[in-house]
Amino acid sequence: MSVAEGHIAIIGAGLMGGSLGMALRAQGWFVTGTDAEPERADRGLELGAFDAVGADSSAVITFVCTPVSSVVAVARHALAHGGIVTDIGSVKGPVTTALDHPRFIGGHPMAGSELDGIDGSDPLMFQGRTWVLTPTPTSDAASYARLHAVISSLGAVVVSVAPARHDELVAVVSHVPHLVAATLMSVAADCAAEHNTLLRMAAGGFRDMTRIAAGHPGIWLDICTENRSAIVGVLDGVIAELGAMRSIVETADRQRLQQVLGKARTARMNLPVGAPPPEDLVEIRVPIPDRPGFIAEVATLASDLGVNIFDVELSHSIEGDRGTLVVVVATRAADLLRGGLLARGFRPSVSSLGER
Repeated sequence: MSVAEGHIAIIGAGLMGGSLGMALRAQGWFVTGTDAEPERADRGLELGAFDAVGADSSAVITFVCTPVSSVVAVARHALAHGGIVTDIGSVKGPVTTALDHPRFIGGHPMAGSELDGIDGSDPLMFQGRTWVLTPTPTSDAASYARLHAVISSLGAVVVSVAPARHDELVAVVSHVPHLVAATLMSVAADCAAEHNTLLRMAAGGFRDMTRIAAGHPGIWLDICTENRSAIVGVLDGVIAELGAMRSIVETADRQRLQQVLGKARTARMNLPVGAPPPEDLVEIRVPIPDRPGFIAEVATLASDLGVNIFDVELSHSIEGDRGTLVVVVATRAADLLRGGLLARGFRPSVSSLGER
């Protein structure tokens, strides 16, 4: 059954906002768009990213797709008008701290493109991509479940982590890789100034590794400022590893080089892929406890255990009126998550999707 029921507002008519608008419209939502530069929103209307341009007080969800530095102010204004509010910024700690509100749930789609602006929008951008949510102890459970369902309907795989942990992890898998790619591209460009044929010789590996350096540089100014502590820590680790690699190569330590390259190859081959088929999924039902922050606790516990939650909802409990949190996970991961929940004092039960 479609999760589309009503209006969604998008603030920020750039590449991500436009792609999100197109994807949501394809699911049946009525999407309104706004931007600090009105002509961008108008262009989004022309491209089919939005149904209408302007503020929409009837929006059940508002996606803030602005630079990180302006998310807090924009989101705070949106919260005053009701509905669920989320963002797409790649730094979550400072944002969620400033927006300690039940209806604000930080988000970060791990997707993008080398293209700039709304003209590069792609409705398929989020399919198969990880979309991180960062619920906090004050997050409203129903809001989280609704947002999770909407994002999942776009084909994204939702993963929930604590905001501070998100910033540490994203420094490793996104921020520093971009800086490393930019640095390598800069070295190549400097060499090309002396050797005109160098960039013509760039093979597939070089192009793949430096592809992300083609991204718009403007967004990285805010990111590197807001998440500088985590980024510097990871850069220190990369520098140390490069120093070790230099020593390995300099001393022609073939055995050690084989170990390092083998470890890297194994890790790369084991990167996770998409969701399993429905027959390999089960539901875990968790009676809602009488304590705040349970939705963040369950969601982040799953992430810490390496368990993907493919769907989530709140349902009425046959045992009373407090309800039940229902999460859908892979069958092979059910025992692990159930054990973790039991250790945290929850009372989970496992059932097949057919018993729902």
